[in-house]
Amino acid sequence: MTINFGLQSTLQRKLHVAIIMDGNRRWATNRNLPKSVGHDAGVLAVRRTVWAAPDYGIGTLTLYAFSTENWNRPKHEVAALMRMLRRFLVSHTRDLVRHGIRLTVIGRRDRLPADVVEAVDLVEAETAGGTALHVRVALDYSGRDAILEAARRATGPSDFTADGFSRLLTGLTAEQDVDLMIRTSGEKRLSDFLLWESAYAELFFLDKNWPDFEEGDLAAALRFFYESRRRAGRLPEKTAA
Repeated sequence: MTINFGLQSTLQRKLHVAIIMDGNRRWATNRNLPKSVGHDAGVLAVRRTVWAAPDYGIGTLTLYAFSTENWNRPKHEVAALMRMLRRFLVSHTRDLVRHGIRLTVIGRRDRLPADVVEAVDLVEAETAGGTALHVRVALDYSGRDAILEAARRATGPSDFTADGFSRLLTGLTAEQDVDLMIRTSGEKRLSDFLLWESAYAELFFLDKNWPDFEEGDLAAALRFFYESRRRAGRLPEKTAA
């Protein structure tokens, strides 16, 4: 079942939604709880969002899980985050396969712990056939670094068209750029996330911390997206732009 917002006729393809999942630590601090409890609560919000996404016409969901700057956090917190990420990947592989969800990881892998890389490789292989939703998890990710690396790998004129560079950078075409960017916790900035892919994205900022993000918040963000598109009168031609 796909939710009907009454405005979807303006866009006859599945959406690419990206989320900056901000506020796990703040959520825990506000409750006098360890930071790890906030991250665990954030995992539950990820589950709610992933399972709900296909019903809202979302085809690609990109989640900012760990930025390059996050390595600067206390070592014990980073280690706990890595354990949590591995646990999430291992424990959810079967559910992802059962729901037809493909999961891939973007960002650097050379600095991730070996057991996390092993878990990433396994879940990517096991879920490769999923067609209901493509979940992209950004780990050790920097938008600027990703653009620089793609530029280094460019070899000819075809790599410097919008589609060519998008494929080189993301593995997606320019038509699969981000449609809607959501950020929780009240902050209003992109924080080096998907800078190329979000050139024409609608931006939706929510005061809630990520662990409090519910399906109704996803619905509100999508309603905002479709209403913004209606006011615009027509969709921009991303590839031409």
